[in-house]
Amino acid sequence: MNENVRIAVVGATGVVGREVLSALLDQGVPSEQLTVLASERSEAVELEYGEDTLAVEKTTPEAFRGVGLALLATPSDVSRTLGPVAQAAGAWVVDASSAFRADGTVPLVLPTFNPEMLGAPFKGRIVSVPSAVSSALVSIIAPLQKAFGVVRVQVTALMGASSAGVAGVTELEKQTAGLLSGRESEPHVFPHRIGFNLVPQVGPFMASSPWTEEEAGWTLEAARLFGARGETPVVAGTAVHVPTFYGHGLSLHVQLKTAAPVEQARAALKASPALKVLDGPAEKVYPMPMLIAGDASVHVGRLRTFPQAPEWLTLFAVVDNAGRGGALNLVEAGLRLLQRAA
Repeated sequence: MNENVRIAVVGATGVVGREVLSALLDQGVPSEQLTVLASERSEAVELEYGEDTLAVEKTTPEAFRGVGLALLATPSDVSRTLGPVAQAAGAWVVDASSAFRADGTVPLVLPTFNPEMLGAPFKGRIVSVPSAVSSALVSIIAPLQKAFGVVRVQVTALMGASSAGVAGVTELEKQTAGLLSGRESEPHVFPHRIGFNLVPQVGPFMASSPWTEEEAGWTLEAARLFGARGETPVVAGTAVHVPTFYGHGLSLHVQLKTAAPVEQARAALKASPALKVLDGPAEKVYPMPMLIAGDASVHVGRLRTFPQAPEWLTLFAVVDNAGRGGALNLVEAGLRLLQRAA
């Protein structure tokens, strides 16, 4: 990578932003190349970066001057504003929010699935990456699609509080401590109490629709990613906020075009470098959120089929939503864009 290219991490104090810095450090990016940006309330906060510290700057249009790559770990409304600003300043932009995922002129890229998109011509300089759930779904569907074909996928996503950012983590911490002390607290980040509860709503509901934007996003993102290859399995399901901090769990029912024994399905999943198969229920070995932190793989297990419907495969998976599902996709896509620019 060109050591003269400046990289801006926007939303650096957030859950995903901090993971982005960790991923950049792992890639050997020196602190001298980095600008860390956040909202005014985080200005001058110091973030650890290896043996160095980085002072957070307020995000302004001027902050993008001289920046070659902007990694946006920001809410969608902020990304819609800052993406074009960074692009106008001459930077490549990779966004982790939903701001540009439905825009057909903006490439939707999962680096472990369709990295070739980053080398193809496209309009502008903005790239979007899928949500953490979509990233995991595509990583699981892809090897099954290749081996057996996939008709549709039904998913229940059990999403940790960190999907709502630092504020979500803080609210779960406070509610848990309060409830253990006999105190009830009002929800602010989530629509209902998240402590010791399940909330079957993640994000706002779409206008005149029973689906939330999160749920509708899985269908859209899967269609965009697989549709480019002429293969479009239908993906739909329910998003549930659960009282865990990090990691998303996915309960999947996958309808295959060609029925496959569990052993063959397991072998297809094991062949994917994006996945780690943990499937030994007799030994109590299966995916769990507590095992996923810092792991770049999607964990998959609890594989089952039904004699009455052999084309259906049931499984459970977990993904590190802040790491693989967010920061790693941002960083891998961004560094590939810089290779293109070189």
